[in-house]
Amino acid sequence: MTPAALPLRCGEILISDLIDLYMAHYAGRDPTRLQRLSWWLPRVGALRLDAVSDDHVHAALEELVSQRARYFAGHDADGAPIYKGKKKPIAPATINRYAAALAAVFTWAIHKRIAPKGWDHPCRRVERRPENNGKTRFLTRTECDRLLLACKDSTWPKLYALVLLAITTGGRKGELIGLRWGDLDFDTQLAHVGRSKNGDPKALPIMPAVIEQLTPLREGPGALVFASKRNPQRAYSFELKWAEALVAAGIRGFRFHDLRHTCASFLAQNGATLLEIGDLLGHRQISMTKRYSHLASTHRAALVTRVLGDLR
Repeated sequence: MTPAALPLRCGEILISDLIDLYMAHYAGRDPTRLQRLSWWLPRVGALRLDAVSDDHVHAALEELVSQRARYFAGHDADGAPIYKGKKKPIAPATINRYAAALAAVFTWAIHKRIAPKGWDHPCRRVERRPENNGKTRFLTRTECDRLLLACKDSTWPKLYALVLLAITTGGRKGELIGLRWGDLDFDTQLAHVGRSKNGDPKALPIMPAVIEQLTPLREGPGALVFASKRNPQRAYSFELKWAEALVAAGIRGFRFHDLRHTCASFLAQNGATLLEIGDLLGHRQISMTKRYSHLASTHRAALVTRVLGDLR
């Protein structure tokens, strides 16, 4: 469907049809977007756009609060995703991501003039859940060395390259596993991930050690770099291999996303400014980067001493 075929000021459109339109035009790289919007379909899909309210959104999110968290456990024989339940409830951050997915559809409808003039965006009247991220977890240099060594010994030959890429770029998991060989420019040593989570154009630097690992594995430009063995059009489900590497390295309480924190922490401890770290990680707000400020304290002290130390 072309942009010209989009309905104009169509308040009677069903939310289910609006989600279909949105996904048909979606150019982002969030692998969870379709799954989260599919969750909304039985809850608000039958409503018209001009009838959905913040009460509908709030009630659905309250239902989500009572559910248990799930994790992706690969695909079945037919290629359908498998999700298994956890003992703990869904985290506030995850609930906010579900709300953000639906909000993105409504915002898109406003920008594309599908929503009626003056339409009240219902998600803007629903408060975000407070997110308690706790202590930011990152690897020490010794832990990092142990983990990389364990990844080298993995039965999945690309685990070492993926983890090394994550540590050296600070890239998000979705950005990395969504990479295709055509996104990698080995001459300029950049990985083009299209647009960041915030919608900004983004390219990740590829270190020589990563290039060395990936060069012998190169395939056609349209192939996924970290493709599944059974279905090359899907990313490889590496969670089990990742968990095995953590056990082998003796590392506990560590998520793949924490490799992003590890990249930032190494940079902060070696003189990078918060502005430089935020630029690499794609942070729009400095408040997101300030969690690493205490790691740069030695660098700041040295800076003040060098510039102002001779004042008496």
